[in-house]
Amino acid sequence: MTDSTQRAVAQEADWETAPRLLDGAKELTLGPEECNLAYWITQVAQGTLRDRGVTGHHESAFVPDFLKQPGPLREALVLEFGFRGLSEEIATRLLAPYVEVAPGIPQMEFYATQLLDEARHARVFRNHLVELGMPEATLLRDIDEMAVEYRREVLQPVIDFTLDIVQKQRDFAGGVAVFAIVIEGVLAPAAELSERKWTPLSPATGEISRGTAIDEIRHLTVASTILRDHVRQNPEYRPRLREILQAGVELWDSIDDRRFVIHREELFQQGMEQHADRIGDYEIWPGTRLLDTRPDQRYDMAEQWTDEMAEARMAYMGLPVGWLNSPERSVA
Repeated sequence: MTDSTQRAVAQEADWETAPRLLDGAKELTLGPEECNLAYWITQVAQGTLRDRGVTGHHESAFVPDFLKQPGPLREALVLEFGFRGLSEEIATRLLAPYVEVAPGIPQMEFYATQLLDEARHARVFRNHLVELGMPEATLLRDIDEMAVEYRREVLQPVIDFTLDIVQKQRDFAGGVAVFAIVIEGVLAPAAELSERKWTPLSPATGEISRGTAIDEIRHLTVASTILRDHVRQNPEYRPRLREILQAGVELWDSIDDRRFVIHREELFQQGMEQHADRIGDYEIWPGTRLLDTRPDQRYDMAEQWTDEMAEARMAYMGLPVGWLNSPERSVA
């Protein structure tokens, strides 16, 4: 492939130049008209995923042997990628109604490509578990068994909430709000944290997280543009949008995902300390060494990123900044 072809990849889709997820999700402006099927084929499939289409990481990015050995670090990664793989599989299935009820071709094409993105994410997370030594023959059953409580307590309420809006009520804009602001708006910062903490330990793991994060930037920004334009064209929809967003926030507040995250962060902590020499002075965020962080501190930082990103996207959509965090907010 020529250098000129490589330079043609859009900055936000290029492996080397794409911003971090949080920066891109807060600052970039992309819409469904530009992020159509042709964009996905040329910029994503032939750009972001060049040389990484099968495993999600370059063949030169290896899985270190110590991560294939039993121990808390491997257990933390198995839990994290097992849960993320299941979540992405469910996201893929949830997106089918979006394609069906999309009001126009640009929206339909965009959500068709996002469906493919989520399916790919699920696949690379699962396959990475095989790279870690989990048996491929029983992988799906093993993931289901490890995630029984997580599926029931965290994922199922979100599935029910989403399908009620996009499938039963056939409210496309409401479904976009649920997926982008509520679901991915909460999970994206966790994905950012994953990339930051695994990068110094495993080149392959870090690249998988990097590739999925590049996709999430596009998902979040395009969805925000869809909602911004819908509210501008249909100002009477604003109360409905606020109602859905508040209901989504209340849903997440009622879900105890913290215990699942903290458990694997505690395992990561044990493993990180065992392999401190491999991490050294690496900073997980500016001025803070990864080795100096604790499980609750990393979780709290991800929550802070969630709030910052939500405020940025809400402002972009023309909704009051800070509204989601205001005790005086109303569904009216």
